[in-house]
Amino acid sequence: MKSSAICREWLNSLPPTQGYLKEEQSIGRKLLSTKGMPSNKDEAWRLCNFNRLNSFLSLPIIINKKDFTSKLKYILPEKEKDRERIIINLTENPSKNINLPNGVEKLNDIEIKQNLGKIVKLMNIKNDISVGLNQASSSELLALKVKRNMIESLEIVIPSIEKKSISTRIFLLIEEGAKLDLLQVFLGNKNSAQNHLMEIKVESNVEMTHGLISMGEEKESSSICTLAVEQSKNSKYSLHSIHHGWNYARFEPRIIQNEGEASTIVKGLQVTKSKEQIATHSLIRFEGPNGKLDQLQKAVASEYSHCIFNGSIEVPKKAQKTEAAQLSRNLLLSKRARIDTKPELEIVADDVRCTHGATVSQLQDEELFYLLSRGIDNEHANSLLLKGYYDEILSHFPKSAGKWNVIEKLIKDIIK
Repeated sequence: MKSSAICREWLNSLPPTQGYLKEEQSIGRKLLSTKGMPSNKDEAWRLCNFNRLNSFLSLPIIINKKDFTSKLKYILPEKEKDRERIIINLTENPSKNINLPNGVEKLNDIEIKQNLGKIVKLMNIKNDISVGLNQASSSELLALKVKRNMIESLEIVIPSIEKKSISTRIFLLIEEGAKLDLLQVFLGNKNSAQNHLMEIKVESNVEMTHGLISMGEEKESSSICTLAVEQSKNSKYSLHSIHHGWNYARFEPRIIQNEGEASTIVKGLQVTKSKEQIATHSLIRFEGPNGKLDQLQKAVASEYSHCIFNGSIEVPKKAQKTEAAQLSRNLLLSKRARIDTKPELEIVADDVRCTHGATVSQLQDEELFYLLSRGIDNEHANSLLLKGYYDEILSHFPKSAGKWNVIEKLIKDIIK
């Protein structure tokens, strides 16, 4: 079946637009009805495995929550005492039955109306299929704010449901002077799909650290995630992410410094094996002077897998004295694996310091030989080298991320 027919069938399976996301649902459905699904003629999607994207749309979306009686089967690590954990169970409203620390509260209807969808519009990306898929299908919203000058830690866990597709919508407002340490965890399941859209408004003098762990299941699990962040003056936002284990995954972090005078750190790691395809398409835009960016994207591909990175940095004329550095570093562990990397700079301002680069290599024979010569067996030596490669990203995650045993899972799956 062609992508256009699959898209129409998927749209027809959705319930009528309703609830407080009715307007958003209409926007997404109109976009998909008009534009349809992307093709390899679309630059941002030309390397996509469209068979897997079509499979993403083939799973039924949870519509009638009352009819869904299966329980989520996950054993989660114990949470940190000073960090509240929110588990988003799509069989119920994600805003219900959650414990929030004193400095975090739910947005009211007026605040939701004032903010929802504004950051996505601000990014001004045409034919945004990833966003449209979520808008069309999301029926519930988790909307929270961290109150002014508060210091808080949160953990948001989103499990998949076997043989089902879920869509989650999250909006976070971090008020002026607040500090937030956020850990997000996406968990795949056999023959499952996740579709996430998260907007974060970072007000002035905010410090936010954001760790994102996205771990799939090898057997036909898929994930599409869009992250849209708006930074105000004198804010600091750092994103550290890991994607692994998805048969098909697409991650789209988009960050805009709407006045400049802000600091952004983006460091990501994607690890693939078997025939998996994991892609990261990032966009960072500066809309004012004196902005700073430090971006590092790493990838490890083994067996027949495929890693993709497309990183775009936009520096218009009004963004003078911008300092931006983007580096893509990649490891190929198999002759049949594939890595495509495309860092991009679009600079109109004439007083900037911007650099970018990309490397693709293998584990260094000299380093491996050194470890082997010290009596370390081949498997352990390779594990040590990979651990060092991963650690540049994972060492910056919130401390509570250690309980999820990410690095152990990565090494166990890649070194066999």
